[in-house]
Amino acid sequence: MGREAEYFSKDFDWEKLKQEVESNPSLSYHFQPFDSIPPSLSSPSQDSQAWNQFHIRHSTGRFFKERRYLLKEFPELLSCDEYSKVLEVGCGNGSTALPILRGRDNIIIYACDCSNEALERANKMIEVSNVGSVAHRFHLFHYDFSTSGFPKWLACDSCKGNFLQKQHDQFSDAEENKEISLNNSSSLRESNCCTGGVDFVTLIFTLSAAPLHRMPAAIRECFSVLKPGGLLLFRDYGLYDMTMLRFEPNKRVGFKEYMRSDGTRSYFFCTDTVRDLFTGSGFNELELEYCCVKSTNRRTGKSMRRVWVHGKFQKPF
Repeated sequence: MGREAEYFSKDFDWEKLKQEVESNPSLSYHFQPFDSIPPSLSSPSQDSQAWNQFHIRHSTGRFFKERRYLLKEFPELLSCDEYSKVLEVGCGNGSTALPILRGRDNIIIYACDCSNEALERANKMIEVSNVGSVAHRFHLFHYDFSTSGFPKWLACDSCKGNFLQKQHDQFSDAEENKEISLNNSSSLRESNCCTGGVDFVTLIFTLSAAPLHRMPAAIRECFSVLKPGGLLLFRDYGLYDMTMLRFEPNKRVGFKEYMRSDGTRSYFFCTDTVRDLFTGSGFNELELEYCCVKSTNRRTGKSMRRVWVHGKFQKPF
């Protein structure tokens, strides 16, 4: 417990890191305006193929560690109603789904990824775990949320219309404009043609892998399948993270946006950008902050400063 608390504490001040990085001439190229358009933008199929190859290279699973901190950072996943539904976007090899399934024995997870290879890895990872009743609680499907709408079986047009009507009724009726708990949203009647929407959406190191210009539409899709009062749980790379500063000038494909040599992308968020993206799609901001963690490479003894953005956003009732 002590090690976990230390690892996820505020180890340094983000503003001081910002000042240090921006005053370093050797890093100035990261902050120069990016006005030019790349000669060729990758297509969704190229993005998927790049992530397929990524997961093949890291097929042992050792590259990904089970994200045990998630239930500490997002305790709502433990305190939610029985049979609450989670949409995990960008599930990778299952390192996010596994601790959620372990922590709540009757939660249901719908997990998607743009990489078929990732889905196979996730399925195997969950199968070999000792989590009970997984077959009825963990459902995988292939999908790239940055390119099109979620499948209708997740939330059909009728249910989405009911979500909007419920929001309208709550806003217009003073008697019903009282605070309602998240758990009550699960009482919405499910349609026979779909799951009836979800109570949570998780975006854990997923949004940064999408091109910046596709992010707003992708977030609106997440908003559309959430029940009123549902939560979107967000964690991703933050501005001035160590991995950002390691990118060379020729890896820039946009402002704060980079492409690795293997074709996978990475965007580094500031809290203002995250706020604009989510509130601009209709979400209410509940929590938004930098998570600054200092760790040491055991092999080299080198100190590493990691920066992530942590956020919780709620769909209005």
